Order: sequence, then C-alpha cells, then structure tokens
Amino acid sequence: MTTIAKNRVCLWFDGDAEAAAKFYASTFSDSSVDAVHRAPSDYPAGKQGDALTVDFTVMGIPCMGLNGGPAFSHNESFSFQVATNDQAETDRYWNAIISNGGEASACGWCKDQWGISWQITPVALTQAITSSNAAVAKRAFDAMLTMTKIDVGTIVAAVRG
Repeated sequence: MTTIAKNRVCLWFDGDAEAAAKFYASTFSDSSVDAVHRAPSDYPAGKQGDALTVDFTVMGIPCMGLNGGPAFSHNESFSFQVATNDQAETDRYWNAIISNGGEASACGWCKDQWGISWQITPVALTQAITSSNAAVAKRAFDAMLTMTKIDVGTIVAAVRG
C-alpha cells in the first residue's frame, strides 16, 4: 500500500493533470510522477479509464492533480516559489516555464501553460529585500520592481549601491 502524505497540495486541472505532472517532473529537481489513478466509471469531467487524479512531487512537495473539468481555473492567489542559487538556475526554470506555453509576468512571476503561477526567486533577491539595512533593501526592491525575470547581477549592483 502506498503511503499518502498527511498534507499535500491539490491542483485542479481540466484533463491535463498527467501532462502537467510529467512537465514538472522533467523540469524541476526532486520532482516525480508518483501514480496515475484512473476513473472507475464515467464522471462529469471525463470517462471511465481517464486519469482522474495524479500523485506527483514538485521539488519535494507532495501534490495531487485532480482532473475536475473546466469549472475552476488557477490564479495568482496560489503560486510555487522556487528559490534559485544563481542566474543560470533562474534562467533555466524561467525559460522552461515560458517556452512551454507559459507567460511572463512581473517581479519574477510567471505562469505555466496550465495557469499555475510560479515565482522564480533568486536567493540573492530574497536576502537583499529582507536586509536589515533599509537602504539596501529599498534599492534591491526598487530594482526588482522594474524586472520581469529577475536579473541577479542587477540586484547585486543595487545592493552595492
């Protein structure tokens, strides 16, 4: 018997839970598709044998994708925040999401093709905007407000003044 996580994120999809889980597993480290559960009979959003739920892990976070149909869509009130170590990692995750049918937003936010929001956030940015030095935090925050994808070099320059 499979151990079920005591708490996990449940994401609603319109038939694409398995495709989303496979994308996340191939894009993010410590991610996997753990199980696909097929509908035992027809249901309002699908047919018997369709993927009803998909258990997957995104960067160590247990998730379940529910193919519930078109009734609900994702919005920015939920997002995954990915802490990146450098510009190369920031670029890799950002580009994977955007180039796979996603869209860019502001201040390091983007959406994947399923409408899930992601914050691709370099650790350098988090450290800078939470600095105990108010002037450093303000410069870094003001620099971030001008960005779509976060540029680590610009943040580092803002910290230096």
